[in-house]
Amino acid sequence: MKSIRLPRIPRLLLALAALVAGATVSAPLLADELPTFPLVIRAGKFYPDVIEVPANTKWKLTIHNEGPGAEEFESIELRKEKVLAPGASSFLVFAPMKPGTYKFFGDFHPETAQGKIIAK
Repeated sequence: MKSIRLPRIPRLLLALAALVAGATVSAPLLADELPTFPLVIRAGKFYPDVIEVPANTKWKLTIHNEGPGAEEFESIELRKEKVLAPGASSFLVFAPMKPGTYKFFGDFHPETAQGKIIAK
């Protein structure tokens, strides 16, 4: 039986493949390196109701709804919203924000679920 010779793959192509594979593997790790701030929803209120974040920095907000009912995190200014069932957790990633104060609220309890994000 004759052996088949495969063409040699140029080193540049191998290096490029390794770079792409490395970027694919490390991309999820970058999200974990973002500054992260927790937010708890309990009985129609946000805890804490004021969140201070670094200005001009991408960051992550983790949200946990302790219940008893569904609630929504919504910010018209920041164009973000997330509805969570009781006991659910999720997160939002925010693009770098200019220094300032940005309001958020809960659509299910707008009179009590109020808060603000202060970018400094």
